[in-house]
Amino acid sequence: MKSLNYALLTISLVMNVGCSQKTPVDEPPAQIDNHSGHEHAEGDENDHSVVGHGHGAGPHDGTIVDWGGGKYHVEFTVDHDKTQATVYVLGGDEKTPTPIDAETIELNIVEPEMTVTLNAAPEASDPDGKASRFIGTHEKLGVVQEYEGSMTGVIDGTPYSGDFKEEAHAH
Repeated sequence: MKSLNYALLTISLVMNVGCSQKTPVDEPPAQIDNHSGHEHAEGDENDHSVVGHGHGAGPHDGTIVDWGGGKYHVEFTVDHDKTQATVYVLGGDEKTPTPIDAETIELNIVEPEMTVTLNAAPEASDPDGKASRFIGTHEKLGVVQEYEGSMTGVIDGTPYSGDFKEEAHAH
């Protein structure tokens, strides 16, 4: 009889613990509209964003990528007319320029396949020997499309890398 009481008590506790957590099952997943640094007219279908990634639009309207579990972020922007990509290094808040001691950042795009070396182009507010902005050009950046790839760099001897993917959206 004692073991039956323990069994009923155990079942009761398990059921109460299991039922005490409320999980909203009817809520749709959050989607983040993250403009990627392209300037387009209202309604232009070539506009880009990262949907559901968890980062908002960057301070330069670019696509944000996490480096180092949130310690750093990098923001990808592209100017198709100049065939130029610009990457900004930001802090954990995804907003504050964070100058690093690096000469280059490597940008690898999947399609069209290309590798672009982005050279340090310090902002006026960056201290000597550090940069929070990196710029590179490649003729294939003139293609207006959603880009997918990765950005890699080294900060204080530690390599960082992050993948990104732009996705079309309407305003």
